[in-house]
Amino acid sequence: MNLRTFSLILSILSIGLSTGCGVYSFTGASISPDTKTITISTFYNNAPLGPSNMSVLFTENIKDYFQQNTSLELVDNNGDLQIDGYISNYTITPVAATSGSQGQADFSALSRITITVSATYTNVNDPTFDFDKTFSFFKDFDNNTTDLSANEEAFVEEIFDQIVLDIFNASVANW
Repeated sequence: MNLRTFSLILSILSIGLSTGCGVYSFTGASISPDTKTITISTFYNNAPLGPSNMSVLFTENIKDYFQQNTSLELVDNNGDLQIDGYISNYTITPVAATSGSQGQADFSALSRITITVSATYTNVNDPTFDFDKTFSFFKDFDNNTTDLSANEEAFVEEIFDQIVLDIFNASVANW
């Protein structure tokens, strides 16, 4: 193949890639080219328990994720895509019991933090993708080796990362 033929093939390939349908990205998001903006409202904490900063932490995490993984412009109101919701539950439950030694009470060796978030997604350009869903994820930890007060924020962030990914996939990745 000579240089001229190679250049022609390379030009056609680059034109084809740059003028593609514009709907798919390498992050898995399939967003219409007509969709330019997103509004993400504050996710308020309606959970009876949990750290007091969960509302701010979750809202900033989801905004950051959408800004890093889409080309959508974050706007305060009336975005082409709109996401809002609230943190509905935060629980710590025993997962695995351990028997105490002589004279001691039984206790939980393994506990689970579970966070539930209710989210509403509105696609102004195509309402067939709209949803109102509940997303939940958990983190198990060993009570014998883990100090919850020292690690709770890291556990909450890990849970929020998964919930944000689930909301992203359900909304713009259409999974």
